Amino acid sequence: MDKRTFIKQLSALGISGTFPFMEVLGKSIQEFADVPETILASNEDFWSRIRSGYRLNPDYINLENGYYCMMPQETLNTYLENVKEINFLASRYMRTVQLDNRNLARQELADMAGCSFDEMVITRNTTESLDLVIGGQEWKQGDEAIYAAQDYGSMMDMFRLMEERFGIVSKIVSLPNHPESDEEIVSLYESQITDRTRLLMISHIVNITGQVLPVRKICDMAQDKGVEVMVDGAHAFAHLDFRIPDLNCDYYGASLHKWLSAPLGAGLLYVKKDKINKLWPLFAAEELPRDDIDRLNHTGTTPVHVELTIPNAIGYHQMIGSARKEARLKYLKAYWTNKVRGIPNILVNTPFEEERSCAIANVGIRDMNSKEMANILFEKYNIWVVAIDRPGVHGCRITPNVFTSTKELDLFVDALTEMAI
Repeated sequence: MDKRTFIKQLSALGISGTFPFMEVLGKSIQEFADVPETILASNEDFWSRIRSGYRLNPDYINLENGYYCMMPQETLNTYLENVKEINFLASRYMRTVQLDNRNLARQELADMAGCSFDEMVITRNTTESLDLVIGGQEWKQGDEAIYAAQDYGSMMDMFRLMEERFGIVSKIVSLPNHPESDEEIVSLYESQITDRTRLLMISHIVNITGQVLPVRKICDMAQDKGVEVMVDGAHAFAHLDFRIPDLNCDYYGASLHKWLSAPLGAGLLYVKKDKINKLWPLFAAEELPRDDIDRLNHTGTTPVHVELTIPNAIGYHQMIGSARKEARLKYLKAYWTNKVRGIPNILVNTPFEEERSCAIANVGIRDMNSKEMANILFEKYNIWVVAIDRPGVHGCRITPNVFTSTKELDLFVDALTEMAI
């Protein structure tokens, strides 16, 4: 079914399928349609219009959007209406078009990701997606997995569980904050591969520093050596402008409550078609062919109101435009990092090169504990950030979003400068 049929189905059940905010947003987009992304990135008039679509807390500046990117008001309103209508229709909805509409949302996600419908499923988050891949391998004692000390903790915990359960060996590399080249990163992973290596995990964007890894080059290297690659895309999907198959990875997981600004409780898992049949599901499902990705996706009753809102979030993202959004996010990161690089006692733990980061960056102050730094920023300057204290990375993660203004970043830069004295 196409989107029009989807909306008609929802209307028949009493659920609103219209997206009125798109008309308002569309007029602004049309007005600036001929402006190149790199020029529009610094146009505060345009982005202030985007900002007006969000309900922002006036008591503090939110620079911690990496954990959870809030929904714009129209997506939030759609979500709340979905909650109310699902509760109103109850089992009638669940027993009629629940699966059809879930699959329609799934198709829109697959289209956005550039993959086929039968290679992607909707999950609850990145952790569920990637832990399913880690736990679904046919591990044997002595098999090796490779990942970085800067990767996300939940997946490292899952690898540790595989060590305890199956006797696998984890080989952990440490990523430099300022690599000299892509080849330095590729060689770092390549040096750990042996004939026992089964799975290589990499982050598309390192969550604690914002560093963008050369995913395609790493995947090509690993493929040449017969090693599968699983990509943690929690911070990359709807943040960077890309298509999953272009990365040449075997598995990709992402959270939709981050940069797509979908409701909490939605994620995706991509599995390359010829890899589906080798994975075991975490939960038993009805008997399905081994190459049917749906057999990996059984978790019982799902939050259908969340799934129904995914198309709205996709529509909002696509209306802004993936390339426009990435350009603005890169601009915001460069705007403040360029102002503080070189200031005594301020340490930027994110690469300078434009292609190596986007919205996320990490900054520290020499001889200041990261938690103390975060506390001072909030209590004294009313700026909300998150403290990071991980191998090779000590500072605060700074994550603006499309609603962040340069005036807010100026206040942040002033605070950092004052704190560094």
